[in-house]
Amino acid sequence: MNKHILFGLALSLVSVTSHGADMAKGKELSTQCSVCHGKNGIAKDPESPNLAGLSALYIEKTIVDYQKGMRQDRRMSIIAQSLSMEDIKNLAAWYSAFELTVKEPSM
Repeated sequence: MNKHILFGLALSLVSVTSHGADMAKGKELSTQCSVCHGKNGIAKDPESPNLAGLSALYIEKTIVDYQKGMRQDRRMSIIAQSLSMEDIKNLAAWYSAFELTVKEPSM
């Protein structure tokens, strides 16, 4: 089967999982993430990405990829193993709910 079809199918399955997530539980779980990713998903650690405002689909897929070993990081590969799919959906719902604004740089 074509890699692009498989990837699209995987993204479709992951996007379905974000429905019905509990943002309050996601907020509660996010306290363990805040060490690297910041209190509201804005990282202070230069090695850690910002999570606030990312799509739930992207967050879910990324964490699952760490669980399956498709992505590697000395911290996330370990942390992801302890998360259930429900935890992942809840975290994704919490971080994706942040609305960010962008200011274009002056030239």
